[in-house]
Amino acid sequence: MPHAMALLSCSTVFCVARGPQQRTNMKAEAKQSPSSVGFGSRRNEPLWRCVEGCGACCKLDKGPSFVTPEEIFGDPTDIQLYRSLIGPDGWCINYDKGTRTCSIYNDRPFFCRVEPDVFQSLFGINKKKFNKEACRFCRDIIKEIYGSDSKELDNFNCSIRSSGLS
Repeated sequence: MPHAMALLSCSTVFCVARGPQQRTNMKAEAKQSPSSVGFGSRRNEPLWRCVEGCGACCKLDKGPSFVTPEEIFGDPTDIQLYRSLIGPDGWCINYDKGTRTCSIYNDRPFFCRVEPDVFQSLFGINKKKFNKEACRFCRDIIKEIYGSDSKELDNFNCSIRSSGLS
């Protein structure tokens, strides 16, 4: 049953998948690297990436704990477009909750895109801080929509941890 135990956390899975030899090499690299921090471990900033089948960001009416469109957008046209996408249940009208996909993904509005330029224009977050802030943003929304113990949050955390390993 040791393999079933490894599935409890994605960091355990990555360690098991790598094997002891690769873990040892990573520790040696971290000690030699000038970018080492902390207890001899190497600091790898996770790279933001969208996790298919989540859709937390498609819940457009997030409630009072999140900023309003008026607080985000300077252009009234963007506010109007954003509001026109909110369905009666608060989810985007283009989001299919059954398949957890966006019907206009390739043609979605700019504010639906998690990209450095969008974060710069909407939130004033520079490109250097994009990954950190995008990850924080997604975690906050996933927790609000699905909960702190959700599979969606676990999937997101596993995805960004694996992105920092490459």
